Amino acid sequence: MALHFDRTEYARRIKATIAAMEKQGLDGLLMFQQESMYYLTGYDTFGFCFFQCLYLGNDGKLALLTRSADLRQAQHTSIIEDIRIWTDAAGAKPATQLRDMLQSLGARGKRLGIENQSYGLTHANGRQVDAALEGFARLQDASDLVNMIRVVKSPAELRYVRKAGELGDAALKAAVRKTRAGADEGEILAAQQGAVFAGGGDYPANEFIIGSGRDALLCRYKSGRRKLSKKDQLTLEWAGVYRHYHAAFMRTLIIGKPGKAHLAMDEACREALEAVEEQLVPGRTAGDVFAAHAAIMDAHGMKDHRLNACGYSLGAKFTPSWMDSPMFYKDNPVVIGPGMVFFAHMILMNSAAGAAYCLGRTYIIGEKKAEPVSKASLGMIIR
Repeated sequence: MALHFDRTEYARRIKATIAAMEKQGLDGLLMFQQESMYYLTGYDTFGFCFFQCLYLGNDGKLALLTRSADLRQAQHTSIIEDIRIWTDAAGAKPATQLRDMLQSLGARGKRLGIENQSYGLTHANGRQVDAALEGFARLQDASDLVNMIRVVKSPAELRYVRKAGELGDAALKAAVRKTRAGADEGEILAAQQGAVFAGGGDYPANEFIIGSGRDALLCRYKSGRRKLSKKDQLTLEWAGVYRHYHAAFMRTLIIGKPGKAHLAMDEACREALEAVEEQLVPGRTAGDVFAAHAAIMDAHGMKDHRLNACGYSLGAKFTPSWMDSPMFYKDNPVVIGPGMVFFAHMILMNSAAGAAYCLGRTYIIGEKKAEPVSKASLGMIIR
């Protein structure tokens, strides 16, 4: 089997999940988040775009219901031994087959947690699950049960995060080499992704962001490419990815001589990131981190140009997003602790001036301070 962790690691995670289930009075858990399945068993697939569910009972029983296309995927990548197949056919009812599986596992009449907030459980499929299990079991939302366990990474996971950081640095170097007046955005993007692949990395959970000119003010990927002008700006957001663990980064590169707007933004972003780093310590809250970011940005006159969030947790994530919770936004009470991994991004977008400037990197929370997983300088990159 192609497992990325020792079986003892999976056993520890399952034990922690069962303890959390029992604390909530749950007899079993219905998982639809691919991240939960990967975390607990190693199961690695993008087949969650179809109906599939991993069941964990408080007796330790594991069973997966999936499609025939993912049978060998589960056998090869996971510790799951009980794999059931729902039948592709006109009028297929996988939720009914889920009920049958649960019946065979002794889950009738039990209180079951369910991951309702999941990309793998569409509204239509969710309604079918509710209908199939009505009167069969009592369902209780448990969307964050495994998520909150995943927030704190083990030493084995942190090794993958650090490797992802190395790949992220390689991707930045590749981008800088390609960035110049007249360069095509497509070549820069290809160089970044190629560096990650060449280093043994994976596809990211969402597209890399690349935009120049006015598109440098966008915080999302969009299709279409342009060539860089003699005086330009290039915003990049990318991630080194290893075994699905992400280390995200964000930079705005300046082509030609930087103007006053960019110089002012650079100063604000660097000072804000320093303030954020001081809050990335055990005992502080996610809200404290955002407050530090906002205070500096606002003191620099950037309130109208900053965002209402400045980062989020990272880990092993799947399409369509590498973003994890908790997030850095106002008054978020989640307490930061050792072993957590966060991406802190200082993003400024001045629409009136047509100027953008972004600075961000990933950190591992230590016992006393944050450890950046990048060795790249935070200085302005001018090409």
